[in-house]
Amino acid sequence: MADNKETVTVVPQAEATLKYARISSRKVKIVADLIRGKNVDEALAIIKYNPKASSEILEKLLKSAIANAENNHYMTRTNLYIAEIYANQGPTLKRIRPAAKGSAFKIRKRTSHITVVLRERK
Repeated sequence: MADNKETVTVVPQAEATLKYARISSRKVKIVADLIRGKNVDEALAIIKYNPKASSEILEKLLKSAIANAENNHYMTRTNLYIAEIYANQGPTLKRIRPAAKGSAFKIRKRTSHITVVLRERK
């Protein structure tokens, strides 16, 4: 009998996650789609000059992921790229706004969980 052992290569990756961000995941996905697959320096430049509300949040999260890669996984910044970035829907805070004649409107304050995964190019 022949041994059919497969070799598994482990790709080092660094990630950063922000949970319960007080912004809708739809708004985050617009900017996330712009920077997916880009080098980290190029992605930071895109985020810096993007007027969207989620840009500030994503910039801080990306800088955290870069710091994790350099300090915890000993990766070099020049080779890093955004392998994955996604924003999932978090719990919705439900509030009520009074309206005319004793009625009320529901206000849904949406939250999101954002994750950035960095890997090194070879």
